[in-house]
Amino acid sequence: MTSAVSRIPAADSESALQHFEQLLRFETDCWDVHHALSNERQDFVLVDVRGNELFDAGHIEGAINIPHPRLNEKRLKEYSMETLFIVYCAGPHCNGTEKAAIRLAKLGRPVKKMIGGVTGWIDEGFELAI
Repeated sequence: MTSAVSRIPAADSESALQHFEQLLRFETDCWDVHHALSNERQDFVLVDVRGNELFDAGHIEGAINIPHPRLNEKRLKEYSMETLFIVYCAGPHCNGTEKAAIRLAKLGRPVKKMIGGVTGWIDEGFELAI
């Protein structure tokens, strides 16, 4: 008797390696962002894509606020085309990061999502700035 977990066999190791390496091209996590910010290794622009009111109520220190509907070439003109943007929103229940990533990708900008968003940040024990 098999479980729902093993009913569909796991991928072979090479396929798994390719899949998980590919994921890291699209996303990062709260720990890696926190480490970069805490150790002066911020080689990206951290973008909070929530509305202004939510940003003002609490955000990750060092982030800028551009709500995802307002991401456009005019708002990004001060950044080179090679600038890496890391986007985050409220948390796993919010698809604002995906909407923002789509907009940035359509503009030809490098982008990754920070998985977990604000919820993940707080869950990891990190503080928000006001």
